[in-house]
Amino acid sequence: MSGNPTTTTTPHGRPGGPPRSAGTGRRAETGTPRRRGLLVAGLLLLVGAVLPALVVRSDVADPPFQGLDDRWLVLMGGPHEGAYQAAATILDLIGGPVGSLIPLSVLLLLLVRRRWVSAGFLLAATLGGNMLVVQGLKHLVDRPRPAHPLVRVDHGSFPSGHAATAALLVVLLGVLLVPAARRRAWWIGGAVFVLAMMWSRTWLHAHWLTDTVAGAAAGAGVGLVAWWLFGPALARERARAHDRRGAAAGAGPA
Repeated sequence: MSGNPTTTTTPHGRPGGPPRSAGTGRRAETGTPRRRGLLVAGLLLLVGAVLPALVVRSDVADPPFQGLDDRWLVLMGGPHEGAYQAAATILDLIGGPVGSLIPLSVLLLLLVRRRWVSAGFLLAATLGGNMLVVQGLKHLVDRPRPAHPLVRVDHGSFPSGHAATAALLVVLLGVLLVPAARRRAWWIGGAVFVLAMMWSRTWLHAHWLTDTVAGAAAGAGVGLVAWWLFGPALARERARAHDRRGAAAGAGPA
């Protein structure tokens, strides 16, 4: 029996190369959604954050949707105590100091495991989302916050940095840590988490409702655009890691 690899022929009768293994191709495609849909969704979400910012900037004291924000703030009147207070306090920490520690911890884990592409994706999305988009819009708009916030806040109410952090974390952790087969449940749970964060920011009178909507759109939009940019490289990195694990498992019994 010949030891040469089996070759294939082209439609014109010319010999082709050895047949490609379908496994690696499938692994590279697993978890990589349609890239065009990612880009379109991410850009639409970013537009949904930027356009309201321009509207608010034209009249920060009384934008066209201020009536909606005022009515929602009345619904969030209180009393501010009990289980709601505990939940809002925990979410405030997650969107603030703890929210910064989570991506830092994941980044260190990725570096230890030498997943350089994943680490670059996480770093680029986090810096781009928080420093460029959210802080850029805050300085551009500089909208006054609701009166008497119940937590310490910085300048600029629009957009909500906590809502942006929550949405961005959902996308990043879903891409990096959640298997593709389980992502649908993750997205549903993540949406509930982001909505809870949006509620907490308005319940604490730290933001107007439209601030939180724009923040969530900005965070998710940055995450999806970064996923679109890094998607092929992430798939190749996962395929290489899978091949290395397979080779190590095969070498063990031998």
